[in-house]
Amino acid sequence: MVLSQMDAGKALTAAAAKGNTGEVRRILEECRVHPDTLNEFGRTALQVMMMGNSKIATLLLEKGADPNIQDKQGITPVHDAARTGFLDTVQVLVEYGASVNMPDHSGALPIHIAIREGHRDVVEFLAPRSDLKHANVSGQTAIDVARASRVPDMIDLLFAHIHS
Repeated sequence: MVLSQMDAGKALTAAAAKGNTGEVRRILEECRVHPDTLNEFGRTALQVMMMGNSKIATLLLEKGADPNIQDKQGITPVHDAARTGFLDTVQVLVEYGASVNMPDHSGALPIHIAIREGHRDVVEFLAPRSDLKHANVSGQTAIDVARASRVPDMIDLLFAHIHS
């Protein structure tokens, strides 16, 4: 079955967004669709995938999806996974080469977002890999974001990584 580029991107992103691993695999392998094929909104399957489904992330990345693809706001899949708190997806993305130090257009790194959202396990994973001195466009480092968010013990967690 031959799909047009637009139909292929639409089908692949729809399957990824629904978390349908079997359909994602079928489209990638049988239809030979590149994992970075865009849908009608200019987004890839990795950008719209069900963030809690690390199997889909792994499948797309194994087939060559770009782990550092950015949307119009500079948001990468790691930013999205950090925001939603899915540690397993963050780990898969990093394993396949996703940068945790690529800022979005507001200057936020994935760790800034994970802190703000209160995802301690994600922050714990990102802290040793992140540039904790990086400031967003408001001039806030990870510690500043932690202070502003008032998430208990988040500051202590960050200090432990800064001083280790």
